[in-house]
Amino acid sequence: MPVPVTSNRAFLKLLSFRILIVLAYQIMAIVVGWHIYELTHDTLALGLIGLAEVIPYFSCALFAGHAIDHYSRRLFGVAACLMLVLNSLTLTAVSAGWISGNPSLWIYGSIAVGGVARAFIGPSYSAMFALILPRDHYARASGIGSSVFQLGLVTGPAFGGILVGLAGKTTAYSVATALCLAAALMLLSIRIEEPPSAESTPIFTSIAGGLRFVFSNQIILGAQSMDMFAVLFGGAVSMLPAFIHDVFHYGPEGLGVLRAAPAIGGLITGLFLSRHPINLHAGKWLLAAVAGFGICIISFAVSTNIWIAGLLLLFSGVCDGVSVVMRTTIMQLLTPDALRGRVSAINGIFIGSSNELGAFESGFAARLMGLIPSVIFGGIMTLTVVGATAKLAPKLRRLELHQLY
Repeated sequence: MPVPVTSNRAFLKLLSFRILIVLAYQIMAIVVGWHIYELTHDTLALGLIGLAEVIPYFSCALFAGHAIDHYSRRLFGVAACLMLVLNSLTLTAVSAGWISGNPSLWIYGSIAVGGVARAFIGPSYSAMFALILPRDHYARASGIGSSVFQLGLVTGPAFGGILVGLAGKTTAYSVATALCLAAALMLLSIRIEEPPSAESTPIFTSIAGGLRFVFSNQIILGAQSMDMFAVLFGGAVSMLPAFIHDVFHYGPEGLGVLRAAPAIGGLITGLFLSRHPINLHAGKWLLAAVAGFGICIISFAVSTNIWIAGLLLLFSGVCDGVSVVMRTTIMQLLTPDALRGRVSAINGIFIGSSNELGAFESGFAARLMGLIPSVIFGGIMTLTVVGATAKLAPKLRRLELHQLY
């Protein structure tokens, strides 16, 4: 009989690694956003944070997937954590004034290094997830994993905002350094038997195999594409420093609260779905969730009260939580073991990079249209993408999840 999900020690350690790295990343993200806006007071500068990360991430992701499928899943994750340790140490030094020169350039350079590290973290986690768990636990484990991820998204921004407000940016960056180191040690402590290294394949042939699989599978491609464009156009969170400064007139503590609000919704959703996984009408639930996300983003843009705005962001997190759990479960169930690293890397390009591209799009659109109109435009585009996906991907629309077990 398979070990229950919550009794699987290797899985619990993998979850601990995930929350530690998410906490570190979220603290750095909120401090960097505040730091850059404090230096520039420019929404485009906030958008450039995303661009600085997505370019190296996009450049490395497919190669990271190939490496994880052919070599050690765990050690590449450890190496990525250590890169983030160096990254956060550099940001600490910039904040403390120990490094001379333009601080914005040092910050953007550190963000770029973080993008390289991130290219390995997602595929490493996904590949180890499948090694540790039996298939019939994927749906519940995806809900638990999403809850842990969202817990990090809740506490990381709030903790980062409080640290900046009470102790300053240098202390906040130092805490992120310690969390990255702890994540590396946790991953090293997992004892699993990894499959032997795959037969050597020319790297571009290997990458092409992963791309062919994704682009020939209407369900995976439809789910990934819809989330990519929804995140790309619905990037209101990247503009929160500007909303806090110019609309709500709060300090960094308020920024932490608003950054945490979507994750609170996602955490609640993940916990619920870990006990009550969706099987019937899975495709329709996924489409409805992304549409709900777009409606929440439009409503947030026109709100003038910080508490109402926070509630709307919480509801957006509920919708996003359904989407994340469904997409993760679909990807895990449909992907062959030999392709997990590459498919996860491609998923990261679709979803992960769209966060940063969405931040750039939001900053650029805010410069052209103004802050509030740009966020409304993004929400409308999200609804348009849902409609297009429903029409162009009928297999996704009609998906019943129990058919994939």
